[in-house]
Amino acid sequence: MIIVTSGHVDHGKTALLQALTGTNTAHLPEEKKRGMTIDLGYAYLPLTDLGKTDRTLGFIDVPGHEKFLVNMLAGLGGIDYAMLIVAADEGIQAQTKEHLTILRLLQLQQIIVVITKADRATSLQIDQLSQQLKANYPILAQSPLFITSAKTTQGIETLREYLAQLPNLADQNKPFRYAIDRVFSVKGAGTVVTGTAFTGQVKIDDELYLSTGQTVRVKNIHSQNQKANLGAAGERLALNIHTDLDRSLIERGDWLFSQPPQAATERISVQINTEIPLGESQVIHLYHACARTTGKLNLLQTKTLSPSQLGLAEIILDKPLFLTYGDKLILRSADAKQVIAGAKVLEINSPKRYKRSAERLAFLQQLQQAETSAKRTALYLQNKAISAQTLMWTEQLTPSQLDESLKENQQTCFQDWCFNQDYQQQQNEKLLNALTQYHEQHNDQLGISKARLYRIATLNQPEKLIYHFIDELLNTDKLQQTRGWLHLPEHKIHFSAEEQQLWQAVLAQFEQNHGQALWVRDLANVLEQEETTMRTFLYKAGKLGYLTPIVKDRFFLTETIYVYSRLIKQFIAEHGAISVNQLRDELKFGRKLVVQLIEYFDRSGFLRRKGNLHILRDGNIFDS
Repeated sequence: MIIVTSGHVDHGKTALLQALTGTNTAHLPEEKKRGMTIDLGYAYLPLTDLGKTDRTLGFIDVPGHEKFLVNMLAGLGGIDYAMLIVAADEGIQAQTKEHLTILRLLQLQQIIVVITKADRATSLQIDQLSQQLKANYPILAQSPLFITSAKTTQGIETLREYLAQLPNLADQNKPFRYAIDRVFSVKGAGTVVTGTAFTGQVKIDDELYLSTGQTVRVKNIHSQNQKANLGAAGERLALNIHTDLDRSLIERGDWLFSQPPQAATERISVQINTEIPLGESQVIHLYHACARTTGKLNLLQTKTLSPSQLGLAEIILDKPLFLTYGDKLILRSADAKQVIAGAKVLEINSPKRYKRSAERLAFLQQLQQAETSAKRTALYLQNKAISAQTLMWTEQLTPSQLDESLKENQQTCFQDWCFNQDYQQQQNEKLLNALTQYHEQHNDQLGISKARLYRIATLNQPEKLIYHFIDELLNTDKLQQTRGWLHLPEHKIHFSAEEQQLWQAVLAQFEQNHGQALWVRDLANVLEQEETTMRTFLYKAGKLGYLTPIVKDRFFLTETIYVYSRLIKQFIAEHGAISVNQLRDELKFGRKLVVQLIEYFDRSGFLRRKGNLHILRDGNIFDS
């Protein structure tokens, strides 16, 4: 478990940690030279002496100087506890207030007040400072308070015992998610990254995904500065990784995940808690874990927000970030000199349009109030289907956890798409209504193809999922399919009495040509019909299954196509494949017609071309 220490420069944070742990966190030469913490410093306290043999506390000593605030913000990702350090002899200072503001906006589980340098102040001064902290800062009213001196060790043991009993609140059951803050090489080991595990667990030999897209393998783990076989959420980890990627391409702000990451997002909806009055739109600096970027903040509900007021906002990021629901953010002013708000991510990949509509705002307010992943998943799947990978990423769920949420909500998945029954009913109604309208406008057509029905009824929905819904409509007889054409059960087409006479004349022409294909124009001339009329009639005969066009306007009798398919299948069974010339020799047709016929069989999926030969792809197509 990690505890962050914050406070004004030179208020004794580093000395306190050295007294608690025996480690001096001023690890950089420049820090030792200047006597202040510039980058993040770390110290560890094994709890063996306190009966907690399986635990080690980690401490992050964050910079106190305003100039180094960026590093301080990087230290606060994935942490639930903080110690606010205030020197007894100097009291509340500028960075004390700024750090406390950040801690409050990050909504940590607990802020522990530690008054240091007690040996430099009187009891009266310490009592007054304690009262001032509790009275002036409501967030500290219920906080535990400790009086310490690193020099005399006053209060050190009491503080150590209190910290030892704090529970680790990080969720170790979620997928592993780890923010990288340092990258370096170790001779004989290779690339090492350090950072804090937000959620989940990692073991040696696990394969992880870099946010840059590459995969890495974990060779060794140091957890809380000790060699380990397992690293867990809430701990500071050093991971020795095996990767083909050049170390220089991995940098502070990158992530490691146990599940494939979704694309980084550049547009998010957040719950914002303001520190200063905010207008409707402003440029901001945004801090998330070890990443920092700029962006534009747009209020969604009102044109202004007052200090400490909660509101909904949209943030458009200049650099996309890997965010998930519930992530905590800190926002600073355009000049990066003032903390202006804290934020909690409600939605990633927010829509660009209708962002202030009543429906959108109601949805975001419901997300604010939803306390569990299952409740939020129910909201996500209102009126839409979402991929399982997207849901698992957004809520940081394992496949089994997603299944539990879907089961609780009586939702389901087909392949990768998750949806509820209302969504399926809506899509089914669109499909059936589209077919009804098509039949009204084209009553001489048997129906339409599956692909065309998808395009005219549900174009923006997942294609494979809609095809699944169509199959279910077919299985329940709400749709029917005749020779590949979809239609409503009550819709039928047939020849009129006049068309039946014409069909007999057409059939006679096919019989006279001994199985040859005929052109629309030739039939129209022989039977003294308008070419357009004959074309419409022949294609209607095709819809009824009597004829099959192998190319535009050239038809075989469908029964003849089946005869030729059986001949080809038998030939391939004996010889392994068939060529155009071989089929020509079998049928005694001209080469041009044979090419058209064999290409038709390729298009239909019956055959597949392989060089100059054609082999069987699906021998069941013409079996009926």
